[in-house]
Amino acid sequence: MSMTEEEQLAQMKDWWQRNGKPLVTGGVLALALVFGWQAWKKHEINQAEGASLVYQQLLETSLSQTGQPDGAKVAELVKKLNTDYAGSHYAQFGRLFAAKYAVENGKLDDAANELKAIVDKPVDAATGELARQRLARVLAAQNKVEEGLKLLDGETDKAWQSSREEIRGDLLVQLGRSDEAHAAYEKAKASLADDAAVGGLQIKLDDLAKGDA
Repeated sequence: MSMTEEEQLAQMKDWWQRNGKPLVTGGVLALALVFGWQAWKKHEINQAEGASLVYQQLLETSLSQTGQPDGAKVAELVKKLNTDYAGSHYAQFGRLFAAKYAVENGKLDDAANELKAIVDKPVDAATGELARQRLARVLAAQNKVEEGLKLLDGETDKAWQSSREEIRGDLLVQLGRSDEAHAAYEKAKASLADDAAVGGLQIKLDDLAKGDA
């Protein structure tokens, strides 16, 4: 039996009440997600471009007649990176730059603080490992060799194994622990790629051998 026009209209209204609103709501949410995602990606791109520009300005501080960055300008730009672009790669690259500048100017405490901030919350494993190894050397220069050695404990990516073990050897030499240093240098040498130069490590091993002779 066919439905009357009134029955069809009533059925349509009933369907709409049960399904129409959720469908519209879902459509609106879907559109919101699409446009929200696009806005977020655009924001990310703008953030990356802004951070890149500030980091470029930081690098350009070295292009003075003396080749030495202006300390106040370095501090200003690093602060801006870590305020406006916190947690980004550029912010941590800025800290690495600031640490290098601090070391070159004998400000080891400042260098250690910049590097510790990266080690505590690295933006990625590679940046974290680079900061860790540099911090170990800074601590050794501060006569905190044991503290530096602790930073080098644990596992690391194979690509970083050789440099980490070489630093460990250097710190152990500083402590006069020649046998352990020799083992670290040998491990560093063994971890090198087949086509890597071993000259520097071999010199260190030879120097230890001479010292034991």
